[in-house]
Amino acid sequence: MATPQLLTLPTDWRDFYALTKPRVMSLVIFTGLCGLLAAPNTIDPVLGFTAIFCIAIGAGGAAALNQWWEADLDAGMKRTRSRPLPAGRMERSSARDFGVALAAASVLIMGLAIGWLTAVILAVSIVYYAVIYTVWLKPRTPQNIVIGGGAGAFPPLIGWVAATGHITLMPVVLFAIIFMWTPPHFWSLALFVQSDYAKVGIPMMPVVAGEKSTRRQILIYALLLLPLSLVPWWIGGTGAIYGAAAAALSVLFVLLSVPVGLRQREGSEDGMKPERRLFKFSILYLFLLFGALVADRWWPIAGIVQR
Repeated sequence: MATPQLLTLPTDWRDFYALTKPRVMSLVIFTGLCGLLAAPNTIDPVLGFTAIFCIAIGAGGAAALNQWWEADLDAGMKRTRSRPLPAGRMERSSARDFGVALAAASVLIMGLAIGWLTAVILAVSIVYYAVIYTVWLKPRTPQNIVIGGGAGAFPPLIGWVAATGHITLMPVVLFAIIFMWTPPHFWSLALFVQSDYAKVGIPMMPVVAGEKSTRRQILIYALLLLPLSLVPWWIGGTGAIYGAAAAALSVLFVLLSVPVGLRQREGSEDGMKPERRLFKFSILYLFLLFGALVADRWWPIAGIVQR
């Protein structure tokens, strides 16, 4: 059902750019690039650029379709009501067509330039986010972030397969790391914006299960992430550079999760400093962890300091 609007303001390129969720896309591009660079064999730079470009526009297309579908919900939340659709700067059909065009182009170019296995995985990631998560999971279950976390976990897998042409254990582990990272990352945000979700009826974990349960699960997932982040080193897929970085970063992640997980009182949204601190660090965590993955592969002494 379309959002009632008395006036549609002129659309410019910045509104289309906003539909791609640039801040989220930056993390998608980075982890996809890290997967490509950490693979055991190199790829032609032009083809590598093409693969990352396809990951980017595919993610942008999925984000546009997400905003097209959720325009009514976005209009009811303080955090999202200034987006192009709820703000009345764009017709919903324009967002839909833009999203479909980006998604289709990304898969087609990936298939023709890189390979159809990579293109199929990219297509699955787009459908996972735009349909399985957005349409099915998000409005129906508080486990939406847990199950839907797979949508954001695909980029390093896609980058790796683009470079190698096949799936091995290592990129599957990288997928699993982001999958496990997503709940504590997103729930720490959901804790201090839960009133927005409650207002529009989205069953996020803090709204349905309450803060206490959400906090406990944040800590549990952080503890599970610690050993999982070390698996690439344990299986011999990386050296000591990554292993040391993963251990230090994941221990810090747990330490920042402890005051969130053990907090007894329900604080106001303005007073949730531990939750905000964890959310901000969780973004830095993923950048540094995957940066260490690439450093381990390319640093001149990486071959010397193997486990």
